[in-house]
Amino acid sequence: MSNMKVTVDKILSLSESDGVDELQKHLALLSDDQLTTMLTNSALKGKDTGILIKAIFKGSPVSVSHGANRRLLVYKHCIPLCESGDLQTEVASDIIGLLMLETHSLPGHALATLASLYVDAIKVGEMNSGRSLELFPTILTALAATEALAYGKGELSGDEYKKQLINSLCSSRWDPQCVIHLTTMFRDVPLSAEELQFLIEKILRMFLKLDLQEIPPLIYQLLLLSAKGCKKLVLEGIISYFKKQDQLQKEEQRNGESEDVEVQTIPQDQLRHVEGTVILHIVFAIRLDHELSREFLKNLKMAHSDPLCPFSIALLLSVARIQRYEEQVFEFLKGTITKNFKDDQIQHSSKFLQELLPQCNSISNMILDTVKNSVFGWDHVTQGLVQLGFILMDSFGPKAGAFGKVTEGTSSTAKTPNQLACRLGGQVLLESFMMHEPIRGEILEQVLNRLVTKTASPVTHFIDLLSSIVMSAPMILLESSSKVTETFDQLSYLPLSTVQGLLKAVQPLLKVSMSMKDALILVLRKAMFSSNLDGRKSAVAGFLLLLKNFRILGSLASSQASQAITSSQVQADVHSRYNTAANEAFCLEILSSLRRCLNQQADVRLMLYEGFHDVLRRNSQLASSIMQTLLSQLKRYFEPEQDLLPPLKLESCISAHGDQVFIQEPLAHLLCCTVHCLLWNQNIQSGGNVSDDDDDEDEEGGVQSELHAILKSITKRMIKSELEDFELDKCAEFSTSSSVGVKNSIYAVLVMGLNEVLMEYNFITANYNKNHFEDILELFKRYHKVSEILKERAGKGRPMSSKTSRSLLSLGFISTLLTALFRDSTQSREESLSVLRSSGDFLRYSVSVALQKIQQLEETGHTDGPEGQSPDKTFRHLCDITSVLMWRYTNVPSTVEDAGKKEKGQSVSLLCLEGLLRVFTTVLQRYPTRMSNFLSSLDVSGEGEAEGEGSDLTEQTAFYIRQFQRALMNQLSGGEEEFNSKEAQLLVSILSVLSRHLNPSSQQFVQMITWTVKICKETNFEDISLTKGLLSLLFNLHVLYKSPVSLLWEMCQDIHSQLGDIDQLSVKLSGSHLTPQCYCFITYVQSGELTAGGPEKLKKKKKEDEAVAAASAKVLRETKAIPNLIFNIEQYEKFLILLSKKSKVNLMQYMKLSTSRDFRINAATLEAALQEQQQDQSQQTEGSQVSEKNQAPKKKRRKQ
Repeated sequence: MSNMKVTVDKILSLSESDGVDELQKHLALLSDDQLTTMLTNSALKGKDTGILIKAIFKGSPVSVSHGANRRLLVYKHCIPLCESGDLQTEVASDIIGLLMLETHSLPGHALATLASLYVDAIKVGEMNSGRSLELFPTILTALAATEALAYGKGELSGDEYKKQLINSLCSSRWDPQCVIHLTTMFRDVPLSAEELQFLIEKILRMFLKLDLQEIPPLIYQLLLLSAKGCKKLVLEGIISYFKKQDQLQKEEQRNGESEDVEVQTIPQDQLRHVEGTVILHIVFAIRLDHELSREFLKNLKMAHSDPLCPFSIALLLSVARIQRYEEQVFEFLKGTITKNFKDDQIQHSSKFLQELLPQCNSISNMILDTVKNSVFGWDHVTQGLVQLGFILMDSFGPKAGAFGKVTEGTSSTAKTPNQLACRLGGQVLLESFMMHEPIRGEILEQVLNRLVTKTASPVTHFIDLLSSIVMSAPMILLESSSKVTETFDQLSYLPLSTVQGLLKAVQPLLKVSMSMKDALILVLRKAMFSSNLDGRKSAVAGFLLLLKNFRILGSLASSQASQAITSSQVQADVHSRYNTAANEAFCLEILSSLRRCLNQQADVRLMLYEGFHDVLRRNSQLASSIMQTLLSQLKRYFEPEQDLLPPLKLESCISAHGDQVFIQEPLAHLLCCTVHCLLWNQNIQSGGNVSDDDDDEDEEGGVQSELHAILKSITKRMIKSELEDFELDKCAEFSTSSSVGVKNSIYAVLVMGLNEVLMEYNFITANYNKNHFEDILELFKRYHKVSEILKERAGKGRPMSSKTSRSLLSLGFISTLLTALFRDSTQSREESLSVLRSSGDFLRYSVSVALQKIQQLEETGHTDGPEGQSPDKTFRHLCDITSVLMWRYTNVPSTVEDAGKKEKGQSVSLLCLEGLLRVFTTVLQRYPTRMSNFLSSLDVSGEGEAEGEGSDLTEQTAFYIRQFQRALMNQLSGGEEEFNSKEAQLLVSILSVLSRHLNPSSQQFVQMITWTVKICKETNFEDISLTKGLLSLLFNLHVLYKSPVSLLWEMCQDIHSQLGDIDQLSVKLSGSHLTPQCYCFITYVQSGELTAGGPEKLKKKKKEDEAVAAASAKVLRETKAIPNLIFNIEQYEKFLILLSKKSKVNLMQYMKLSTSRDFRINAATLEAALQEQQQDQSQQTEGSQVSEKNQAPKKKRRKQ
């Protein structure tokens, strides 16, 4: 050891002196083993290693072979020594640094030897620590600069040799532990584009062999490597890897749920954390390298087949946080989302596309998966999710159409791509709200802000979102209750529909938050005295909502008595927070406030009348107060003298301001509300559900008796009243252009509404008494008389309304009435019902009102009157009405009905058929998931059992399709005289709607197509509308079954056999009917141009300069189109000539070349112009002579 020390010291001392020769001699005395031992010992001690290596290099000149070999020995020994891990990090770094400095001085064969050493070491996995890999790029760089190297039996340039080494290295098996080090190393290696691509593909393949935890640092190095190029390949590889990992994890989760396997090879939390880290790395790289971001966005935009996955969506949303890319990212996401929905919709509607293209991946599921994944610490993604959700809802939400009508449906019935995108935005926000506490306040604040600010556009989608948030997490929302109460302050300035939706959405919170309820009451009380009409209506809406939901103890529970709160988080009932006395006092106080509304405008009163019935059903203990209020209000307009006609004071129901007349009291609605509340309360009491308080019972009974007496009196006197008693006459004016017409129109509508309400009241209380039914018919006659007058007089002046007034009959009553009229076969009721059945007008009226209610349900989702706001009740009534309409149409054909009666208006059967079409359309739109229940509930046989009950939807639908097929066949087989075009069109439309519920792969669907093809082939009626309907039905069915090519080919052959060559026919028609007229028009316009624009003409009409100038300018503008028109005609003829040569058919025989484009002299026109010029010259000569005579005296006077 001492000798070794002496030797090291000797080498160092010789190195410090100028004795290079002595140093070389001394080093020559050392064997290779002694030299390597000396280096090892020095390195392990960490002392003077760098100085020793410098000394060795100084005494080993490259110019001599033994010096170069000694240097190569140092390299070959130090590289594995540094890689072994036995040295201190600083020592190893110093050694590698010294070796890097001297690398370029090594001869080519030495560099080749070292490079091969590295390649071999990597292949056998001896480079796991990566400490010595920093030297490898320097060796390769120096090697590439070498001119020639021995390779096999020949020579290679250094650059080619380097390529061979890299190819060998990338083609070999890599130890997974060295992948990161190699990736880092290659950043410093000069690579061609092909080599870089080969290398990156190798690294990407290694992803699958690494542990998940090693992926983020590798990707970080890979992103740095991408600065050399192949950015697209790098990004595609990263996204593809995580896409596969997500799919594997989902499959494992799915299999684990089915097989109860708990062990996962890909732990979900670990995968999500790795994905989150990788996203951060990529975003960081994009911030530094804008070319990488452009490649990323460009690549996604060009990947048409399947561009997105949950990982790439999360990456996009993170990139969107960079301001310069925010707009691009969200525009791309919007377009991709709508395209996905459109493609999916088109693919589902075409069997041909389903077979041709793979199934579209649901982008909505991907985005929702991204939301779920973000719970694993993806804070950099959540903000983008919130932004995306609001962008989708803002961009694709419902739009305000004409007259404020909403053009898009609610999210629950979303069908169009825009609706689906809007619903997706709401789902993203709802899920994000549930999962991420930090963003809850922002989401709630933005939703409430949109409710307040978007007053000109519908906000139903935001109200739905708020309602979903409240129902899903009411207790969480209470933490942000201050934001809700701040919104209450704006209620009086918001549209009524927004106020109603908002209050209904937050209603569950009012039951558990006294502060929120108190804040709302304070706002509503202020709004009650608002100068704004909408503000007062909002107050009424709010108070009615409170009355419905703060029930007094003892109120009856009904299906509508409480709003369903599915969340288990709200279990508190008002009785646990407030005592009964306080609750009752609270409700009575609200009622007292609402009574003040009975002196306000008609719209405010109308809201009150429409809401009282729902309040009574949900809070039955308020019955006495409500009934007393209605009685007092009704008495203000009731004439108590039994001998006086009419029984109601209509003049008190109108008011005037200047020359304007308007309704003050919606009396018919007041009477309607009174009747419905009275009948409901009476029905409850007859069922034994009465109050325990005898005093209240007596008082309530007295009010009911008085109301019954008033209603009976009104009925008798309304029957006795004539139009003159209401100051109406069939010759009176009903236009809106005068105050008299407005007043008469208001009276007419009130009388019609009163008669309708009385008809419903008398039918329900009649107990099938014949005399009462006769009274009903008399009431209807008076209603019908006024209705006919309005229809006749509507054309005089401006019509009062483009639509008939909305019926006040309730949907439930219509269901009962139609069942009684058409299906009640009870013997004891036969005589009384025959009174109503004998009137064709009454039957048509009953079905027409049903149609009106169904149409209202289709357009708005609810109907007027009791139970109209309850989806379940309206659905049940809809089923009952449909059963009656179906039975009536199938059992009494229109041909039989028309043969028996020739009355004015549509037949009842045709009205029933129209009603059936609207019903099926409404159910498809409003209750798409309940179609099977709907068809199962229809009782067509009359035996109390629905057809097709217990079968699937396709079988149920096929049963009713056969019914309408038979009806259409009867129409088509009856001959043209008995053919009813409208009925046939309605039947085809119904078949089109029902056929959408057939499974395209079912036998019933095939039968439907076969039948439709047969009908289309055999039908020979020249009815354009029917033909369109049948062909539309055929195409819609066929596209779901198979490719339409064969059908189109067959149809084209059929058309050709009927019409011949359509092209030849078109050319012939263009030559005879189009081109000649074009040239005549050109000649006419040009002649007009000469006439209007001639200079002489302008001189003769100086007094009409402005008119002439305008006419001239107009003609000049029109003549600008003439050259284009002539050019297009010439092009048309040119292509006809080419087509004639190719088709061997002389198509030009039908065309006549015109001379309009040639120079032409029209002799008659020329002669007329010359004569006009001569006349003008003679007039000018005479005028000049006269002027000379007149001017002489003037000159004399001027001289004087």
